[in-house]
Amino acid sequence: MSSHNEDYEKGSLSLAGTVAMGTGVMIGAGIFALTGQVAEYAGSLFPLAFIVAAIISGFSAYSYIKVSNKYPSAGGIAMILKKAYGPSAITGGAALLMAFSMIINESLVARTFGTYTLQLFDVQENSILVPILAIGLIIFAFVVNVAGNKVIGSVSKVTAVLKIGGILIFALVALWAAGFAFQPASADVTENASASGFLAGTALAILAYKGFTTITNSGDEVVDPNKNVGRAIIVSLLICLVIYLLVCYAVGSTLTVEQIVAAKDYALAEAARPAIGQYGVWFTVGIAIIATASGLLASVFAVSRMLAMLTDMNLIPHRHFGMPGNIQKHTLVFTVIAAGLLAAFFDLSRIASLGAIFYLVMDIIIHWGVLKVLRKDVGANPLVVITAIILDVVVLLAFIWIKGSDDLQIIIIAGIGIVAVFAYERFFLRHNGDDNDNDEGHTHNG
Repeated sequence: MSSHNEDYEKGSLSLAGTVAMGTGVMIGAGIFALTGQVAEYAGSLFPLAFIVAAIISGFSAYSYIKVSNKYPSAGGIAMILKKAYGPSAITGGAALLMAFSMIINESLVARTFGTYTLQLFDVQENSILVPILAIGLIIFAFVVNVAGNKVIGSVSKVTAVLKIGGILIFALVALWAAGFAFQPASADVTENASASGFLAGTALAILAYKGFTTITNSGDEVVDPNKNVGRAIIVSLLICLVIYLLVCYAVGSTLTVEQIVAAKDYALAEAARPAIGQYGVWFTVGIAIIATASGLLASVFAVSRMLAMLTDMNLIPHRHFGMPGNIQKHTLVFTVIAAGLLAAFFDLSRIASLGAIFYLVMDIIIHWGVLKVLRKDVGANPLVVITAIILDVVVLLAFIWIKGSDDLQIIIIAGIGIVAVFAYERFFLRHNGDDNDNDEGHTHNG
């Protein structure tokens, strides 16, 4: 193995630290970036969309848990794919889809940071300051990640407590202002809702939970990984479900669907205004800043690990471009550059759409590999895995149908991107084989 793996410290992540990392990614992107986006499709049923998304994510998590329990590895998703499909174009392509989905998630979180931060000032939401702030946060995440695992772990634990506590305070205060009625502000609970729209909203809501996959990338760095990887995933999903539901009911009982959609990029800040006025907005923005920043830190950490592992597996090329340091430091640079470009040129809605499509396609490929190749080896129940595939396919098709009717261009971009990834992987593996490193003087030692 390459020497960049010396950075992987066995048993360096406790169960609590692993849960903090998983919830850090999920809550950072999910509740602040996606509440309004989901409501736009699911109408007043958007809290139910988050519940259904949690159920689908629970079925999805089953495959990851079964494989990770038997084969805990810092390779995470890349390891699962390689065990199912070997060193093939499917393995490399699907792993890259996951990596791109995570990078897309980083740009989503970064733009959410910019959008919420501007609520402190009298600045239009489409201001050029949004991408500038987003890129600034991405650079900050890069600096912290360069500082190393211990700094990341310490920051993750502190920010996880702050943001979860802050979000709970926001939800409870908003519900208190609404008299704890748990009633929608809209008169009709099915307002603006349709079956296909609800499923499309659910597809986006799944992005709020997909951070559980970063836990599988921690692998044998987790204490007692054969048990604690699965436990951390389950606990993280449950914590996020409870928090998301409280927030959804708080927002839904304070604002009508029309108001949520109008303020979809900063819905929580807008929901705080009727409850406790401008001070509520400031408090919510502060929590959003903490949540998005910590979520980005954890995500950048995870995706750079995945890309480094794919390099070790000879599934993607690598070039130093004169940079010092080891492979993971280089993949960290590539990650933040890609996230910065997306944050600069795509809005929240389009970023979320790309992320949902890439993630669901990759997830289906994972489940199919477990079903066809690994289920006996890891003791997976085929009915659970088949159910996960069906659920993914249904929400993916519904999302493509709905999104294609109002933004066909982003569906075409996603389709071209998926085809290009697998075509490139096929080309790369066919022409490079095991000796895929033509970078003169390239080593993994940094």
